[in-house]
Amino acid sequence: MPPAASPLQSLRQQYLDNTADPHTVLDAAFAHSNTNAGRNVYLAQDTAWSRAQADALDRNNLASQPLWGIPISLKDCFDLAGFPTSCGSLFYRDHNGLVTQDSAMAARLKQAGAIITGKTHLHQLAYGITGENRDFGDCLQPRDPTLLTGGSSSGAAASVQEGSALAAIGTDTGGSIRVPAALCGLAAFRASIATGAALWSGGAHLSPSFDTLGWLYRDLRDGPVLAHALFNLSLAPTPDIATLRIALPPRSFLHDCDPDVLRTMASWATLLERLGATFAQFDATYWSDAVEIFTNIQAHEAAILHRGNLQHFEPAIAARMATATPTTPEEQTAADTRYAGYQSRKHLFEQQTADLFAHADFLLFPCAPVSKLIAHEDQSETRTRILRYTAPISLAGLPTVTLPGVHGGLQLAAPPNSDATLLALSAHLGTLIAPSIS
Repeated sequence: MPPAASPLQSLRQQYLDNTADPHTVLDAAFAHSNTNAGRNVYLAQDTAWSRAQADALDRNNLASQPLWGIPISLKDCFDLAGFPTSCGSLFYRDHNGLVTQDSAMAARLKQAGAIITGKTHLHQLAYGITGENRDFGDCLQPRDPTLLTGGSSSGAAASVQEGSALAAIGTDTGGSIRVPAALCGLAAFRASIATGAALWSGGAHLSPSFDTLGWLYRDLRDGPVLAHALFNLSLAPTPDIATLRIALPPRSFLHDCDPDVLRTMASWATLLERLGATFAQFDATYWSDAVEIFTNIQAHEAAILHRGNLQHFEPAIAARMATATPTTPEEQTAADTRYAGYQSRKHLFEQQTADLFAHADFLLFPCAPVSKLIAHEDQSETRTRILRYTAPISLAGLPTVTLPGVHGGLQLAAPPNSDATLLALSAHLGTLIAPSIS
């Protein structure tokens, strides 16, 4: 028996067969909305506004609009006309008030026929990896109130997990799409920076050197269609897995990985090897500098963007930016010199990583060394521990798909701007595992 269609394929077919209508689908989405323990998956939501979107859909556009009638959640760092943009901060929500114009992201979603279900929770300023938030409450997983979603695209992950959105818009600076997807058992796509650049207008940056966009979704098979709808990415042919060379980090790099994460990695590697892919280890020695380079560039750029407002933010977040905020001309000169030095090291890192692809088609390793973050436990060391896994991808600017597992998820990373090929491969892998997830 063939596997069931993917969630997006299935809903599209129901619309084409006239066995579903957007209003009923939207009502079902709202019935599942904010079902986590904190009732905070969405920071802004207006059911009447969303229903008006459904009213405005023209069935004549069903074939041409790839997201026609699809419930999509929007991370609350993108402007949506008629709503505030909080960036996970009460100060920004109240200071900025209601916006009058859609961001490029919101406009693209509407153009594609999506129904935006609301604006989702995020780690404050998108400057964190756990999904904790002093102002709006920590984002707990709908399926398990003892677990954090991860962040910063916390509400995005929760909205897909609870079923209030079929897919969710997230951002990824240092793992903010990849990590919540992995912790919540979801698939995800982190686009190359160039791929999403045109959609940043009306979106709040954290660190422009690394900020990129992407999707969180339930089924790998939906990745290419979602990416085409958002980024106008062409659909690429599926690579021949039997010819693929996949590079893994050495065992020493994975020394702090929980056993269940290693089992997830072994499971995916076994599948790929059975299909004919070959594996080799790469030298990850230079990755030891990744967190230092990444965090210093990030702090410098974030401090500029939020200068003058640090007292309004969570202490740990404000402290990161305060250390990168000069107070005298001499300190400014020194800070600029350090920043230029870290940018030079970033460019060298990019080249070293590009060299890996002379001997490999893809890189494969965990999104995080843990498969869960326990709510209310001390997470003060979590960011640094996870960044060791995510910062190398961010520094190199690689497109990445999160391959989901029961316990944690993997980063499947491709050369820069190879987004379409990566998505084609991941969708094909989705067809192979579909019988076990459908």
